[in-house]
Amino acid sequence: MQLSEKNIVIGVSGGIAAYKSADLIRRLKEQGANVRVVMSEGGKAFITPLTLQAVSGNPVSDSLLDPEAEAGMGHIELAKWADLILIAPASADIIARINAGMANDLLTTICLATSAPIAIAPAMNQQMWHTSVTQENVESLKNRGVLVWGPGQGEQACGDIGFGRMLEPLQLCQHCLDYFLSDGDSDYLAGQTWVITAGPTREPMDPVRFISNHSSGKMGFAIARAAQQAGAKVYLICGPVQLATPAGVERIDVETAIDMQTQALQLALKTDVFVACAAVADYRVAQVAEQKIKKSSQQLQLLLEKNPDIVASVAALDNAPFTVGFAAETENVETYAQQKLQRKNLQMICANNVSTPGHGFNSDTNALSLYWRGGNLKLPLTSKQELARQLVQHIASVLKECPQPASK
Repeated sequence: MQLSEKNIVIGVSGGIAAYKSADLIRRLKEQGANVRVVMSEGGKAFITPLTLQAVSGNPVSDSLLDPEAEAGMGHIELAKWADLILIAPASADIIARINAGMANDLLTTICLATSAPIAIAPAMNQQMWHTSVTQENVESLKNRGVLVWGPGQGEQACGDIGFGRMLEPLQLCQHCLDYFLSDGDSDYLAGQTWVITAGPTREPMDPVRFISNHSSGKMGFAIARAAQQAGAKVYLICGPVQLATPAGVERIDVETAIDMQTQALQLALKTDVFVACAAVADYRVAQVAEQKIKKSSQQLQLLLEKNPDIVASVAALDNAPFTVGFAAETENVETYAQQKLQRKNLQMICANNVSTPGHGFNSDTNALSLYWRGGNLKLPLTSKQELARQLVQHIASVLKECPQPASK
């Protein structure tokens, strides 16, 4: 009953995904939450107030001017009562109206009148989600501290396929659990130090050529940003990438795997969490040519030698930090990830299938399967920024259960 004594207002706006709201309410109540439901007129077209009253155990509110509400001020009563307001589904219309600061129905008025955190679970046609005005509204809400959970990707009621599906009730329930894990505190990592590696490494062949990979560094930079926003002191060791340094993060630029390992081992001695997100080249050229190699034949043979395993070397340190690895695979993802978790003595590994469209290198979206000793969790396809926020929260959750030795 991890949500015991937590008061959650579920806002239901117009959309076919409203049918999932009943299951969401049931899941929240299973975790001990007190749930009150507020419906828009559009929401009532898809699911009846009586259904949601039955599963919540409380009367459903839908009128801004309800004479039976306490002193006729029901919107103020609910706004003060809530520890969290979650709008699920959140249609394009309700997102736009909340962003505009409108208060023309009970749901938008509560959002304007509350000091509680607000989360939205977008649900709409994929084209409506991708249109610029919706994206601008969502970004504006994010900048004001509104939590955006989803949307997911898949087949939609209209027959389209793409982003716009509301996250499943269990996923949204997990988001609520993660949120209250930190008591809603945006500084729940305060006092912790995190070191994150990101991007590719470059292994020189000669003064003008090198061996590298397609890593953009976006996932690692997103994790650094999320950890810093959660209050951690963050060091970001990154290979050659064209990305702006997240605010408040200390960036250390490197080129080769040897360079990255040197910095990682130095910083790991004074960190709580080490996240190895970089795509480190497995091999380097044994003998780097001092001058440019000329095209003198149809073939060129290079002798390669193995690069150090950075994450394993950090995990092997005395008084090692909580060490998280990444596994970018193209097949047998779970098997290979579990093997790496054990072989490298990691506390957690984050695996994904980079052969799947929209996952991994150079994309703005990703999905991860997390494995740790005694548990696993799938984080569905979403933006790398949102995925990073979820990942940081889950690392914090596992770390809380299995704390590492304090930083030096």
